[in-house]
Amino acid sequence: MFRLWGKLYKDNILVQDMVIENDSKGVSKQDKTHQALEEVCYALDIQLPIWLNDNKKDFPLYNKTLFHQDHFIEDISFDYLEIEIIEEDKD
Repeated sequence: MFRLWGKLYKDNILVQDMVIENDSKGVSKQDKTHQALEEVCYALDIQLPIWLNDNKKDFPLYNKTLFHQDHFIEDISFDYLEIEIIEEDKD
């Protein structure tokens, strides 16, 4: 089971969160992550962020990353979006 936790923070307070689960077999971790991120953004009614170099560096190391204003094209009403893989498929 693959599970990704999406969290919205405002003034260092968690204001919204949700967990996305994906049981699909034969789908890469990267594809599952992007699909889950799309689902989180849709459910929380926010735009899809842009992956920058800091995300590409942090995510493989820590299984989590943050998206701030500079990751979004439009203005955001929160401080940042954090995504974290809380459970990965067992091989």
